[in-house]
Amino acid sequence: MGGVGVTEVNRHATDEAAGTLVQWRDATRRGVMPREFFDRPAPVVAPELLGCVLAHQNEQGLVAVEIVEVEAYTGQTDPASHAYRGRTARNAVMFGPPGHVYVYFTYGMHFCMNLVCRPPGEAAAVLIRAGRVVAGTQLAAARRSAAANGASGTSGTSGPSGSLSGSARAAARLASGPARLCRALAIDRAQNGADVCDPRGGLQVLTSAGSPGRPTMAVCSGPRVGVRAGAEAPWRFWIAEDTAVSAYRPHAPRRRAGPRPETDVTRRPRDGSMQP
Repeated sequence: MGGVGVTEVNRHATDEAAGTLVQWRDATRRGVMPREFFDRPAPVVAPELLGCVLAHQNEQGLVAVEIVEVEAYTGQTDPASHAYRGRTARNAVMFGPPGHVYVYFTYGMHFCMNLVCRPPGEAAAVLIRAGRVVAGTQLAAARRSAAANGASGTSGTSGPSGSLSGSARAAARLASGPARLCRALAIDRAQNGADVCDPRGGLQVLTSAGSPGRPTMAVCSGPRVGVRAGAEAPWRFWIAEDTAVSAYRPHAPRRRAGPRPETDVTRRPRDGSMQP
């Protein structure tokens, strides 16, 4: 990350953020994604998000990423979805209108961001797994560096990055993986429920450089990362050969600890009495 530290976040906040989000959006001739785009099944929306831009403007500046990897979740018909067992306080945003952000906290340390699909009550969503930073690179790097001295809880990049130089590889990894992406974009619980279709909002999904929602690049699909139930669904989509795509890892079942060896230590049974 070029040695950018926590004390440098504000100094680099607007180095590459070409003015406000609106100014950058206009300069790059991108439009805000219409709500109708998200009012469809998640497996249809997901691949069409590839090549689109997710941009977040806050008091520090603008960071924008081109979306390169996503996963679709179909709600109460999908055992891998947070909504599979119904509505809760945690997943309530998923049951709301399309085009809003569902943010959840995982492993006690990471945020992940989803975009809600389908009409209210159907709870489908697309997880944004990885992006390539296209604006605010130094700010994104400073945020990543400030988080646990650059440590990341997400997987690394896929095969093609092995031939990159160190600096190019670091740049590709800034938002490679859902937790890294949220750190780079400063996404946390404050963005839960945000409307990405609002042209006045600070968090927006912008159309791709080509036709809105219709990527012209080669798109690959396969099983979702770390999914046990519903693992057969090929609902992970990514841009072929893009070095910002995260590495695939299947679900790894936790190993149960074996029986403890017998010792001479006195043990207390469940009824509270003492026995050797």
